[in-house]
Amino acid sequence: MKTTDFSKYLTDYLTRYMPHERGSSPNTIMAYRDTFVLFITFMEHVQNIKAEKLYLKSITKECVVAFLDWLQTERKCSDTTKNLRLAALQSFFRYLQYQNPDNLYEYQNIMSIKLKKTKRTAMNYLTIEGITLLLEQPTVKSEKGRRDIALLSLMYNTGSRVQEIIDLTPSAIRLDKPYSIQITGKGNKTRIVPLMENQVRILKCYLDEHGLLEAQAQLFPLFSNSRKEKLTRPGITHILLKYADKAREKNHQLIPDKLSCHSLRHSKAMHLL
Repeated sequence: MKTTDFSKYLTDYLTRYMPHERGSSPNTIMAYRDTFVLFITFMEHVQNIKAEKLYLKSITKECVVAFLDWLQTERKCSDTTKNLRLAALQSFFRYLQYQNPDNLYEYQNIMSIKLKKTKRTAMNYLTIEGITLLLEQPTVKSEKGRRDIALLSLMYNTGSRVQEIIDLTPSAIRLDKPYSIQITGKGNKTRIVPLMENQVRILKCYLDEHGLLEAQAQLFPLFSNSRKEKLTRPGITHILLKYADKAREKNHQLIPDKLSCHSLRHSKAMHLL
């Protein structure tokens, strides 16, 4: 079977350019890959062009706009999701400008499509009193409670994203002075975050209890479930909301009705102002 220029450049973009030249994280690459799976599906079922016959010349600005409309009408995607899909496509065509400029005019037409304005919702954050109340909810009498206090306090004190916490291993923590933790964020960029003695004390107890101070455990997930698998986004969200509900029962004024893991990150940022 004859290969198409679209398949050649898309494969190169996802497997070489994004991970090696751009340094994109596996999560970013997966999100972009999902966009192209949807786009190829749209081209086959709506535009009647099968994947093996999809050439770059078949992709126009009008085609991309129709794809975005299809996401909204057929897949019920939000404006935010549509913007993310468009950003992935535009990144690919920006790359193509330098790899295959034969159709540069159409690439730039696609790149000129504007992102749709979305409503910004107010970010709920916790006051210092609210954080204190939240962190008082996990019981230190149970193994899960001790894990949860280590998890939530570390999320707040480091201002980390959920995925950054999920990806942590014991090897990232420095338990001698100066105490710190190495966090890998978007684009595989790392940063060193100082840790307070109280946080280190909590982590030491947690690490010791779970055998995570042993040399062979240094690359294990720092936080895991009962099956020793690293926690997921829904899992961490469930933990946060469970204790938020308990804290709200004690003082609903200190705990916003709508709280997310991202709220902890913004709470930390607000407290540093």
